[in-house]
Amino acid sequence: MRPWTRILGIDPGFRVTGYGVIETSGQESRHVAHGVIRAGTSKDSAVRLEVIFNEVSTLMQQYQPAELAIERVFVHRNADSALKLGQARSAAICATVGSGISVYEYAAREVKQNIVGKGSAAKDQVAHMVRVLLNLDSQFQDMELDASDALGIALCHAHTRTVTRQYLEAMS
Repeated sequence: MRPWTRILGIDPGFRVTGYGVIETSGQESRHVAHGVIRAGTSKDSAVRLEVIFNEVSTLMQQYQPAELAIERVFVHRNADSALKLGQARSAAICATVGSGISVYEYAAREVKQNIVGKGSAAKDQVAHMVRVLLNLDSQFQDMELDASDALGIALCHAHTRTVTRQYLEAMS
């Protein structure tokens, strides 16, 4: 059996950033922690970004992940929202600089396809499958959607890295 690898998943948001920490052996994944970072209501963007940066820095120290999986920004009709999301994402990534961990990016559609089997899945479907895949009991029924999305991103990475490793081993 392979050693366990700890993955921090981040679902970036300008107001609420979800996080999820899992460990994976390649064959199995288990829940370590999850939650949300509330960046506050300040009109000053720098204040919100500082909160995200500081809280992700604390998560890095507390959980010491080996890898970071983060949602890639999707540019849609509202350019201002996409810009703010990109800033939140950057603050989270910057908090990992110096730790030496690898950063992996996944589109929301890719995560949904990987976790639910449907790229257009709703957030509650992702939450349900995250609970199933991590074998979480009823106490996790009310998990915030941003946190379950972050766990979904971490699980997507765990699955992707396992398939990639198996492919590379088969090719060598």
